[in-house]
Amino acid sequence: MATPPDTQATPAPSQPDHSAPRSPGSDGAPPHASWWPLVAVAVAIFMLLVDVTIVNVALPDIEADLGSTFADLQWVIDAYALTLAAFLLTAGSLGDRLGRRKLFAIGIAVFVLASLACGLSGSPAQLTAARAVQGVGGAIMFATSLALLASAYQGRQRGIAFGVFGAVTGASTAIGPLVGGVLVTALSWQWIFYVNIPIGLAAVVITLTRLEESKDPTSRRFDVPGLVTFSLGLSLLVFTLIRGNEQGWASAATLVQLAVAAALLVAFVAVEHYRRDPMLDLSLFRVPTFVGAQVAAFAVSAAMFALFLYLVLYLQNVLGYTALETGVRLLAVSGVSLVVAPIAGRLTTSVPYRVLISGGLAVLAVGIALMLRVDATSSWWALFPGLLVAGVGIGAINPPLSSLAVAVVDPARSGTASGINSTARQVGIAVGTAAYGALFTTHVSSGVDDALGGAPVPAQARAGIDDAVAAGAIDRVAQALPGPFQSGFADAMRATFTSGLDQIFLVGAGVAAVGAVVCWFTIRQEDLHVSGGGR
Repeated sequence: MATPPDTQATPAPSQPDHSAPRSPGSDGAPPHASWWPLVAVAVAIFMLLVDVTIVNVALPDIEADLGSTFADLQWVIDAYALTLAAFLLTAGSLGDRLGRRKLFAIGIAVFVLASLACGLSGSPAQLTAARAVQGVGGAIMFATSLALLASAYQGRQRGIAFGVFGAVTGASTAIGPLVGGVLVTALSWQWIFYVNIPIGLAAVVITLTRLEESKDPTSRRFDVPGLVTFSLGLSLLVFTLIRGNEQGWASAATLVQLAVAAALLVAFVAVEHYRRDPMLDLSLFRVPTFVGAQVAAFAVSAAMFALFLYLVLYLQNVLGYTALETGVRLLAVSGVSLVVAPIAGRLTTSVPYRVLISGGLAVLAVGIALMLRVDATSSWWALFPGLLVAGVGIGAINPPLSSLAVAVVDPARSGTASGINSTARQVGIAVGTAAYGALFTTHVSSGVDDALGGAPVPAQARAGIDDAVAAGAIDRVAQALPGPFQSGFADAMRATFTSGLDQIFLVGAGVAAVGAVVCWFTIRQEDLHVSGGGR
């Protein structure tokens, strides 16, 4: 489940290509500014974020229909998050140079075509590839949307536009699981992708016919070395985490892959340090508060949003809920966060950022820790208190974090700062999903070995059992075993599955708690830019 972009980032507007004069109103904005740019951006981002969140509830149906392995399900999430993280900063600079309206329309078109490819996918590999392309389109849309609004509106109208944008991102993220549940239950999982086609085409038409082009002639050049080293390094790290249990954590392949991934990421930092126009401005990390903002973005995504894959598999494949029933239950997180977020946004003018963000992460840690009550005999109500508390924590974190990410830099660099913060969120999802999967599959494999004991099951079939149990298909596996070994296997695997959940819940709570401590000591009021506002 991907997190929304930083909605309060306000990049400095650039001059549009046309030269026709426009008479400003009393607030510096055109007296009759068109709201079509806001409509186009809002429709496109709504489509994007609804699609991101509804994918989670469709995963069990995708697994059953395509014969996906547990690793395949991880890649459905991570393929998108990886390309989004890799191309986000680059897409912003391309939009500045080539034209934001043009690139925004291209991003929508790429996303729509990739959505069609997702729906038509006949294998896990095809779906993963299409999701990766979706991430590229999503990165382009994320990177150019706020810049389009900033160049189209000024003064009070800009405030209205960004307020609507923030409301759309919050609402789409919250209702995504519910919409996904309706589509999957009433139609099929393919429709969570097909629904993007008419919406996306409408957004493209509005963009090309109603929006004005804008560019920044002083924008930096395309950072090919940075893009290559970052995307390859992060992708290889995630690949190794997902394949580590199958390859063996001490195997030569795993160790070599980890070493190469580390070398690529170190090379990325070196490239960005010496490059005159890097896509990642390392000088920003000299400010402790900026570091704290990135830690918070990574922590909230890795701690909670990366857990959604495992929560959905538990609710649908172990407890037996439909996609719609699962979506309704996940409103305990998304719905509560949507209610709390506006309150937290108003508090940013009177409560220090450190208190809101560090406190929100601490509340999130408590919420995830409350989910440790789950065991083999639990119903979903064992999760309910934790989901509610986690929703409060997420709602308390997101508005001040979005504001802090740009309040700590000069306004001219707010677009870059916002992009870095959004990238940290996506990296958190990608790495968190893969890391939890590594822990979970190792635990499940050990539990399967203990449960089967001396059962006459070939090694290849046993590997398939590990994978099926990790995906929650416990009853199906039990029915396929020899008669003497069916008795008690399902109960043992439910115990293994839920204890594995508890293990990753504990890690998630720890990530949030560590993030809370780091943010408390790094976020400082004196680092805020004078025009950043807030406290």
